[in-house]
This record gives sequence, C-alpha cells and structure tokens, in this order.
Amino acid sequence: MGKRLVLVTTGGTIAMVADVRAGGAVPTLHGEDLLRHLPEGTFPVEVVEHSHLPSAHLTLEALWALRERVQALARDPGVQGIVITHGTDTMEETAYLLDLTVEGEAPMVLTGSMRAASDPGYEGLANLAAAFRVAASPEARGIGAVVVMEDEVHAARAVTKMHTSSPRTFQSPFWGPLGRVEGERVFLRGRPPRHLLSCERPEERVALIRLAVGMDDGFLRYALERGMRGVVIEALGGGRVPPWWMPSICEAMARGVVVVIASRCPAGRVGDRYGYAGSCRELEAAGAVLANGLSGPKARLKLMVALGAGLGVEKCREAFAREP
Repeated sequence: MGKRLVLVTTGGTIAMVADVRAGGAVPTLHGEDLLRHLPEGTFPVEVVEHSHLPSAHLTLEALWALRERVQALARDPGVQGIVITHGTDTMEETAYLLDLTVEGEAPMVLTGSMRAASDPGYEGLANLAAAFRVAASPEARGIGAVVVMEDEVHAARAVTKMHTSSPRTFQSPFWGPLGRVEGERVFLRGRPPRHLLSCERPEERVALIRLAVGMDDGFLRYALERGMRGVVIEALGGGRVPPWWMPSICEAMARGVVVVIASRCPAGRVGDRYGYAGSCRELEAAGAVLANGLSGPKARLKLMVALGAGLGVEKCREAFAREP
C-alpha cells in the first residue's frame, strides 16, 4: 500500500450541526461525513475518530492522549501527512504542543471552522480540502505542526486566534503566514526551525497569570499555596511587572518555582533596558526565565513539558532561549 493521509477527528465547530433540543450547535459529524463531501484525493485516507468534543472541553490528559496518538502515526513510514480537525478555541495550543513534542517528518495540519455545518457560509469543507493539500505536499515534509485556515498556512508557534467570530480569525502577528493554498497548489515561503522537547508526562502544576494595571500579587501567592512548580506571568509591555510583585516573584524562585515572563502583547519579544523596579531587566537578573516571543498559553505548555522532562531552571532558560 502506498503512502496515505490520516484524518484525526477531535470534534470542534467543523463537526457541529444545530440541534433544537440542545439549543445550539453540538458535535455531530464524523470523519467519514466530512470526507463524503470532498473530491477523492491522490492518497488513500485513513480516518481516526479520536474524540468528539468542543475544544474548550479538552483536559490536559485528553490533550496528551491526542499527542500520543499523533506521535504513533508520525512514526509510521506509510503516513504521508496527518490532518487534525479541531475546535478553534484551543487549536493554537494543541498545534504548539504537537510541534514541540512530536518527532517525525509527516506534517501535522490542524484545521477547523468558525461556522457550524448547518450555518450559511460553512467554511469547514474548504478548510479541510486545503489542509489535505498541505499534508500531501512534498514541500511540507518536516515542517512540524501548522494551522491551515482560509487558505493560509500558519506556524504553530506564531499563530493565534485574533477574533471571536470572523472566519479569518487565525493570524500570525508580526511573522505573517508561512504560505498559502491556491487551488490545488501549495506555496510555502519557508519553515521555522524546530527545537523538539518531550517527556513521559507534562507537569500539570503550572499556573498562568495575566497582569493588568494596579493588580496585587494575590494570584501569585495563591499559586504558591497550591504548590505550583512553575508560573508563567503574562507581564505588561516588554515584560514588566508592578514593583510590589517583585517580593512574591523572588519568594517563588527561592522556593524552587520556575517563573517564566511572557508578554500580554500579541506580538514581540520580552526584554528591555529599563532600570526601574519591576523591569524585565530586573526580573531576569533575579532569576526569571524569559519566554522570548512565546505567548503566555504556549509558554505554559512549554514549561509543563520542560518540568515534566525534569529540567531545572537553567535548562528551562536554555530551552526558552531557542524560541525566535
């Protein structure tokens, strides 16, 4: 048998149909239902029904189980590429986890839709067709995990959901898309470097805290009371915190908690040359790890994997330093 494409279904709006009894759209369609409406492709397609959930319902255990299944498929020399249908709410996080941890040359292409199959203008089938074209493309070998929506190809580490309802919600701020799908052709302008990191099981005791003006440090203190092993702080601007946060941050690091500083801005790296209290410069000097250009949610996943692999603070620092 020749190389094949694999469709892994997880649910999401792409598989939803309005249900009067439920009062709205719910997961209904399965993989074969989606494929039935697409033209036959060049490669045989294997369907793997993994789950049938809105992506907001994903637990870390369920996410890791999906990762394990994709890793097994990626090791299969008969697999050309893997397409994963997924809810858009957490698609960028799943894509990043797969890109970070799954070994293999088979491209992992995540796609979905913003409209249910029963809605006018349902774009799920067009997105699915484009995803298959990317997964089948020889140029996509070794690209890792990407998100394909609205004929654009986005890198897992850069992509984010920017709008609550627009079909063009997925964008890569500052970086832009990696490529496009035009008809049956796939155009890729490059590929981001991959720095794989994996573990037997990620450490779940990692908190994510987003700062806002005037916030006290109560959430951080609560995280320490709960026994968190890592904390990601989505700081202000280029990685700054109110000065009254510094004692709690230093206390956390003194207890052996790894503190990672990301930015709440949608684009840009953390880092500054300010000399005032709470600056990114002061945080780094105190021992905090900088997330560089990673968003808070993705930095949380990376820290979970790093701690699950047994990395200490300095090895965590090295791992995050590889992020562009």
